Amino acid sequence: MDIILAFLLVVFVLLFIARSFSRSFRFVKFIVLNCILGLLLLISTNLIGTFFGFTLGVNVITILIAGFCGIPGIAFLVIFKLFL
Repeated sequence: MDIILAFLLVVFVLLFIARSFSRSFRFVKFIVLNCILGLLLLISTNLIGTFFGFTLGVNVITILIAGFCGIPGIAFLVIFKLFL
């Protein structure tokens, strides 16, 4: 009986750990996809902005801002660059 309870406890703990990793993996995937989309938005902004003599620096900080915030993040970067 003790062996069965120990086995069930181990299975429960492994399922809990697996579920925790799957949630964190989804979060990491979400962040990576948003950062890729932010990079694409930055590149698009730079391509369109070159016609007007306006460019944004593409670096880790700007990619993360654009990735986390999306279009409002790009708008913030543009406004920040205009006033700086």
